Amino acid sequence: MKLELRHLRVVCAIADAGSLSKASSLLGLAQPALTAQLHRIESLLGGKLFDRDHKGARPTMLGELVLERARVLLPAFSRLQEDALRLVDDSSPGDRYRVGSVNGPMLGGLVHRLTELHPGAHVSTQVSWSGDELAGAVAQGKLDYVMVGVCGDAPPPTEHGLTWSILAVDPVFVIVPEDHPCTAKEEVELAELKDMQWAVTPGDGCFGDCFVAACSRAGFTPRTMYEVDTNSCVDLAQSGDAVVLCQPMFRRTPGLVAMPIAGVPLKWRHVMGWDPEGPAAEFAGQVMRYAIDAYRETVERNPRYEAWLPTHPEYGPLDYHAVI
Repeated sequence: MKLELRHLRVVCAIADAGSLSKASSLLGLAQPALTAQLHRIESLLGGKLFDRDHKGARPTMLGELVLERARVLLPAFSRLQEDALRLVDDSSPGDRYRVGSVNGPMLGGLVHRLTELHPGAHVSTQVSWSGDELAGAVAQGKLDYVMVGVCGDAPPPTEHGLTWSILAVDPVFVIVPEDHPCTAKEEVELAELKDMQWAVTPGDGCFGDCFVAACSRAGFTPRTMYEVDTNSCVDLAQSGDAVVLCQPMFRRTPGLVAMPIAGVPLKWRHVMGWDPEGPAAEFAGQVMRYAIDAYRETVERNPRYEAWLPTHPEYGPLDYHAVI
């Protein structure tokens, strides 16, 4: 392992807080994890950085040297990032498309359309499990557009001053093994799955609470909910260890079936946000059209969902820009 800037941030945080317990709270780490990280940093640097006792943590001579250098390097690195962002921001609107996305079905298709239809433009992406994090990046000028999913009628992240528009509305489906008895039906009743474990990809928002409420209306309390990455969701579904809550555009996977839930107890809105005062606002309508076209393309790859939509016209892509 090599010394990295994140290690210097840890050392500064401990020195500024005066103790590992206070620093662990500020850094959002468990104290044992922070202690182990400090030991690794000290091993890299060849000696103790802090003398620690019941009164707190005080830098050693080596610690003082590291802190002196870190307090020069970290601000310089931050200025480098700011200068780089300013340089990118000097690009003319339409020459650059920086898109953030949370586990949605449209990002790949949107990137394809941007690169194909605007061959001279710089296209970049950022993915996170947190829609709030990406919305903040748009507000800070680090991204131009963000696509997130929001549960039911819940609002998207509102504290960043972005304009939001709905791209599409989906039901939530479940992924089950193809030999599960419910796959013989067009839809599965939520109560039929009451004895199962559950799995979902992580994210912020109220989806977990809405799922518990839907189960309560169906007459049961759900068992364990695993928050795991997409590949682990597939593994858990294939092994029969969990039913996976998913978007209906789930790619066909051997041994698995994505099923609609009767009565659509859970829905998901795909929304796009941008800074209404920023240069990207001029091209927001165009980018939304590309995203909706990408969405339609993913629907066409899922025959079960494509067949379901005509009888549920309130779901699917929106042909108009509904600003939230």
